[in-house]
Amino acid sequence: MKSSRSEFINIRGLSYHIRHWGNQDAPMLFMLHGWMDMSASFQFLVDALQREWHVIAPDWRGFGLSDHAGTNYWFPDYLGDLDAILQHYSPAQPVYLLGHSLGANVAGVYAGVRANRIKKLVNLEGFGMPNTQPEDAPARFATWLDELQGIPSLRSYATQEEVAARLQKTNPRLSDERAAFLSAHWAAPNESGAWEIQADPAHRLSNPYLYRVEEVLACWKLITAPVLWIEAKNSELLTRMGSKEKARAEIDRRIASIPNATILMVDNAGHMLQHDQPEMLAAAIDQFLD
Repeated sequence: MKSSRSEFINIRGLSYHIRHWGNQDAPMLFMLHGWMDMSASFQFLVDALQREWHVIAPDWRGFGLSDHAGTNYWFPDYLGDLDAILQHYSPAQPVYLLGHSLGANVAGVYAGVRANRIKKLVNLEGFGMPNTQPEDAPARFATWLDELQGIPSLRSYATQEEVAARLQKTNPRLSDERAAFLSAHWAAPNESGAWEIQADPAHRLSNPYLYRVEEVLACWKLITAPVLWIEAKNSELLTRMGSKEKARAEIDRRIASIPNATILMVDNAGHMLQHDQPEMLAAAIDQFLD
């Protein structure tokens, strides 16, 4: 494995953990992880890259080794954090940006809003959320208010091996070796020896605000950078969009809003495709960013 190093910087009042791989003089490639994940999730992808890159991957607020932010996990906060991170490392030059899942959704909106800041964009499974209707709002607000009356929590595990088994339950394609590596970053032992997930339980609170896909697509339409859109053929997320045919039609409609998108479908991979097929991804990314 390629070695990484950690850095902690202040981003909008929070201590942010930034993971670095590679030579600091090499071209910068920023990688943004997904929900309930962390920067080390990209280790296998970084290992497979053939070109020399300075990979910079933050732990989002409330994940990994970054500070928790209470209940401040609104989508615009991720945009604000990304803007500050890019300003810190590349204040004048546009950057190569890669995002997975939540990170890809943040990167996609940002690439439209700050089009001059992005040189090329790689979207890994950043479909967006299922659309909502205005009449969904009352129930959503009520659910959020109810949840605020309790204390959210995340399950703990007796051993690191149990953590690895939990990761393999979610992703059966994950090898024992990769599960062991990820478990050491996804969770950590507490004072009593139990392994706790490195994430703020407040992430489990429902979002009271509705997802309005047309607003997202309005941002995507302003992207000027070339985009490599990568999907897993066995992605678990597509079922959230409805039937296979309905989901495919909706995803294709969303992709069509991006002015310059190249589509890659990855065989034998699920949503965590950077774990399932890192070599295939790395080859495509190296070629796209060349």
